[in-house]
Amino acid sequence: MSIEMIGKEAEAHLSWPALTAALTAGHLLPRAEIGDTFLYRGKDTLLNRAAWIDGLGQLVKCATIFPGNGALGLPSVNGAVTLYSDQTGVLEAVVDFHLVTKWKTAGDSLLAASLLARKDSHEIVLVGAGTVARSMVQAYRSLFPDAHFTVWNRSPAAAQAMADDLPGVTATDDLRATIRKADIVCTATMSLSPLVQGDWLRPGTHLDLIGAYRPDMREADDEVLRRASIFVDSRATTLHHIGELKDPLARGVITEADVKADYYDLAAGIYRRQSDDEITLAKNGGGAHLDLMTAAYILNAWKNR
Repeated sequence: MSIEMIGKEAEAHLSWPALTAALTAGHLLPRAEIGDTFLYRGKDTLLNRAAWIDGLGQLVKCATIFPGNGALGLPSVNGAVTLYSDQTGVLEAVVDFHLVTKWKTAGDSLLAASLLARKDSHEIVLVGAGTVARSMVQAYRSLFPDAHFTVWNRSPAAAQAMADDLPGVTATDDLRATIRKADIVCTATMSLSPLVQGDWLRPGTHLDLIGAYRPDMREADDEVLRRASIFVDSRATTLHHIGELKDPLARGVITEADVKADYYDLAAGIYRRQSDDEITLAKNGGGAHLDLMTAAYILNAWKNR
């Protein structure tokens, strides 16, 4: 059996609507078995993620997160992805790490936005100007083609550079004023303390929280969680693992019952917005089961090219 070596050239055969359909279909299969291992050295992280979905296959993803790499002109996140046959466990594909990560991360939040953001959303605010934020412009445009994007970054120069590179994107240095006018707020930072304040949000806003992945990370304050209807991609990989929820749960700001649904509730129809005035929050935890669903989609698209 030949092993597919899939690089960035596969991207020409992918589409955001097809990926969100694949993610939806993946959550109709038996619940994934997942296992995460984190190792730390100061601010650096080694993350090994494994997933097994009966009927789809197995995946192992190794990621290194070195925040200081930017000063060296290198990506801060690197790694490898291997995909195995559901029936035999034979290695089927080695898929480009950055390709899987880009499409999984953006697709995860795009699926949430398709269900939770108002259909007439037009003003989208990006908090952070890194690789993920740039991917989100592409992903959101597949759903909101006429949207205008405003980007804020701790380093204003990075926000301006992103605005200069991407049509329809404007940089700002006033995060509060920009969020007050937003229909969608997407955070993609490595912040250890909240950047988005709950009293800035107007009724009907949707928040996609992507950046926090460690227990010591937060991008939104307690008031955001008090005001919003909370949704997650997976309870198992977010509630007691990521600071965005782990910290306020531990302090009694919210309870597990305040989390309305995860993607395994899609079939029940409860992962959705209830009214135009509802503030919705989706925490993107990006578990390995989503990498598996995404990598399997990429492999199928590559084979059928």
